[in-house]
Amino acid sequence: MAEDTVPVFDTLAVIGPGLIGSSVLRRAQAEGNLARKIIAVDKSPDVCARVAELGIADEVTTDAAAAAAQADCVMLCVPVGAMGAVAAQVVPAMKPGAVLTDVGSTKVSVIEAISPSLRADVPYVPTHPMAGTEFSGPDAGLADLFENRWCLITPLDCTTAEALEKVRTLWERCGARLREMTPAHHDRVCAIVSHLPHLLAFTICGTADDLASETRSEVLDFAASGFRDFTRIAASDPIMWRDIFLSNREALLEMLGRFMEDAQAMARAIRWEDSDYIVDRIERGRAIRKSLIENKQA
Repeated sequence: MAEDTVPVFDTLAVIGPGLIGSSVLRRAQAEGNLARKIIAVDKSPDVCARVAELGIADEVTTDAAAAAAQADCVMLCVPVGAMGAVAAQVVPAMKPGAVLTDVGSTKVSVIEAISPSLRADVPYVPTHPMAGTEFSGPDAGLADLFENRWCLITPLDCTTAEALEKVRTLWERCGARLREMTPAHHDRVCAIVSHLPHLLAFTICGTADDLASETRSEVLDFAASGFRDFTRIAASDPIMWRDIFLSNREALLEMLGRFMEDAQAMARAIRWEDSDYIVDRIERGRAIRKSLIENKQA
């Protein structure tokens, strides 16, 4: 049997089969080389029933501890605000040597929440696959969601080399590109490339919604592509993004402050007809877009 067809884990338990979790389940099912057995876990019986209907897991259960007791890897795919509570349920049940990992969009706060539950014989590998859509739930998953997208890994001092290599292999087999960094650096990077854009999208849509009724109806009738792009982002899950904003508030507020200064500078340029400044900012934006396309991230 070729080495890349041997499953990374014997049994993988995915806790929280939402967009990310169900995409992992679909990839595991499609490729067959992530795990020999796949268990999906959710506290909602309705979600479990839907996962069973979709047929994207070998076993579906609401009992997180029972699933963790079987698993060689437990992947936490719950909202960042729930990571600590779920870890407290599953870590005590895990087998010695089994790997704990998570997919949280913030890392410092998630690591802090999970740390009280950690065991010396259960290695922990924090990750963040930077892929997604505005949709949520088990029906939203895509087997190719992570293809050519970045998965950021923030190993800790206690993360073993063996566990790190297994988790790296799992994400490589999901199609992801990998980068390692510290948790604090991760949070600052994601504050500008992910969290701030979402905050701006929610805010712009809120501003449009607060306009006088006649103007608001015209906004909805005549929405151009720029506004439509914001509404796509703003359709994202509100509870998930509330948790992300609060969990990464220091880095997010820092980036928001810098953005507000730049927005004020652009306002001054428009007020005083500073064409050179305006053109420079637009050209820099175009250059970033070109770089994203060249880097296969757009």
